[in-house]
Amino acid sequence: MDKFLLQQQVLERLAEDLLQAEQAVRAAHETATHEENIAENKYDTLGLEAAYLATGQARRAEAIRQAMANWRQFRPRPYDAIQGIQLGSLVCLVDSDDKQHQFFIGPDGGSMKLVSGAQRVQVISSEAPLARAIQGKCEGDEVSLQIAPHRQQFEVLRVL
Repeated sequence: MDKFLLQQQVLERLAEDLLQAEQAVRAAHETATHEENIAENKYDTLGLEAAYLATGQARRAEAIRQAMANWRQFRPRPYDAIQGIQLGSLVCLVDSDDKQHQFFIGPDGGSMKLVSGAQRVQVISSEAPLARAIQGKCEGDEVSLQIAPHRQQFEVLRVL
């Protein structure tokens, strides 16, 4: 699995998200400033609500731009068994049911799911609880993570 290709997929997905966010900003701004939405009394709040929405969407767009900048600057390094799992690692974990899970630890983009060949890869932020739990671990190490009321056990199967 090629980390560079995964990084490109992340950037493409973020670019799509940014386009959608910018369209939402424009639509909310147009609604907020449209002459038919000028408040006629204190209960007429459509324009105000649209302005709040436009502000929120603009913040979302800025967060996506920042994530894109972080991913463009990101240079994943090859796995070093001395340091263990770090930012940029591509990790295969196996759970107690022998199900394999692929994770790519990046600077941003938690919960983004990608496909590489026939394998699904979930991008997780280096700040995610799972990423923090596996940081420094090596192939063959066990990882235990409390998720809501359940404790999950994983074994590090492979790291790239």
